[in-house]
Amino acid sequence: MTLDKAIADALRATSTATLTTVLLKKGIRRCWMQGPVPMFNAPERLVGRAFTMRFVPAREDLATPESWSSPRSTRVAIEDMPADCIVVVDAMGVTDAGIFGDILTARMKKRGVTALITDGVVRDAAGVEGTELPVWCSGVAAPPSVAGLTFVGWQEPVGCGGVAVYPDDVIVADGDGAVVIPAAMVEEVAKAAVEQERLELWIMREVEKGVPLPGLYPPNAETKLRYEAETGKA
Repeated sequence: MTLDKAIADALRATSTATLTTVLLKKGIRRCWMQGPVPMFNAPERLVGRAFTMRFVPAREDLATPESWSSPRSTRVAIEDMPADCIVVVDAMGVTDAGIFGDILTARMKKRGVTALITDGVVRDAAGVEGTELPVWCSGVAAPPSVAGLTFVGWQEPVGCGGVAVYPDDVIVADGDGAVVIPAAMVEEVAKAAVEQERLELWIMREVEKGVPLPGLYPPNAETKLRYEAETGKA
């Protein structure tokens, strides 16, 4: 499902920090993935629908180099990725086996994937950097995925960095990490986020004027009235 351009633009203009606040106000506490950090080609905020992939612990009869040719493999999953998606990979936080290297990430880039996000690690660091695919991950390790993981499927609910991610949820990733927005809440969250950013910009200007924080942040009734009057929101 293609993400509406107006919504995508609004989310690109909103920090993940602001989004976590907006989601908290709407009852969503577990939305920021623990582990993934901007590691390669990630200079700007990116937004996209989630394409999920899942690994489980390695089992010796299944986690073999031969499994890379299986119909249920990372290679086949990559060929199913739609353009503009953000790939979210549940690697269970394993950091001693790289889930993808330069060849796989190069193919993802060629297919128009927006970014890769995982609580695991990648390998072939210099090559991954050279593909220009933006990657948020937990680090780098030389061993291949089968040294510690078994790939089991794609486009199903996963847990990445302690957060539940469903296919077509919306992912926003920036310098602070990656946030998941439930698919059913995307439009309302985007609208609320724009207003939250506007309010916080006004509050920052008040702070620069020397206004004390109590009653300002968070704003009390009097401050809200002043904000509305000064910004034409009344």
